[in-house]
Amino acid sequence: MGGMMIELSGAREAELIEAANLLLDARRTKEVLADLPVNLQPTTLEEAYFVQDTMAEAYGEVGGWKVGSPTADGVPIFAPMPTNWIAASESLLKGYRYRGLEAEIAFLLGEDLPARATPYTREEVEAAIESCHPAIEVLDSGLADPNKAVRMSMLADIQIHGGFVYGPAYPDWQSVDFKQEHVTLAVDGVVRVERTGSNTAGDLKRLLPWLANEAAARTGGLKAGQWITTGSWTGVTQAEAGSSVDVRFSTVGRVMLQFE
Repeated sequence: MGGMMIELSGAREAELIEAANLLLDARRTKEVLADLPVNLQPTTLEEAYFVQDTMAEAYGEVGGWKVGSPTADGVPIFAPMPTNWIAASESLLKGYRYRGLEAEIAFLLGEDLPARATPYTREEVEAAIESCHPAIEVLDSGLADPNKAVRMSMLADIQIHGGFVYGPAYPDWQSVDFKQEHVTLAVDGVVRVERTGSNTAGDLKRLLPWLANEAAARTGGLKAGQWITTGSWTGVTQAEAGSSVDVRFSTVGRVMLQFE
């Protein structure tokens, strides 16, 4: 992974590494934190990304990136997704505490997009995409309730990423009108969320060239076989131990998972 272009003092770097270790321990032991100690909380997005990257290194290879934007013209935020947390539809997921769910549209890269001086065009990035998939991002956290912690702590905790489950490829994705795409998210057979055109980034495909270009200093370039998932269509829905989850997009298809 390419490091962020960020200058930290040795003392500050040590504090942020300590923050990463606290969050890693909280996730591992399930002895969760109300929040990070004030002196260890990131004060900028760059510091939060430093903590994310430190945590991601502990989990091994990066299998892709979650990227999203809260508004149609907002600057995206993004976080690494460890390969070990990526699974196919209908997988049984073990060891989760928070069990947050987000229905998403994800893309699998078929070609490398190495960092370069000339920005990639949208067409070049879309040409590098192998396939489009329905997906569920599973949220987990070392924070007892991420909504009650300060926002920078939540972002530092890998943006509360906990897992990624992808459904079958939808081949004709270039023709999908995502503004008309309809989604339902059901838990244990009960539809909990039903929405249309509800990705908060507006045009979700704008996130792809942004990740290839603006984020390249951090990602070190995107690689074939990596996933890019583009933000929630459904907000966050909580599930329980033993729950089954079924997400259906009207065009792009269906993805399911089961919690132990």
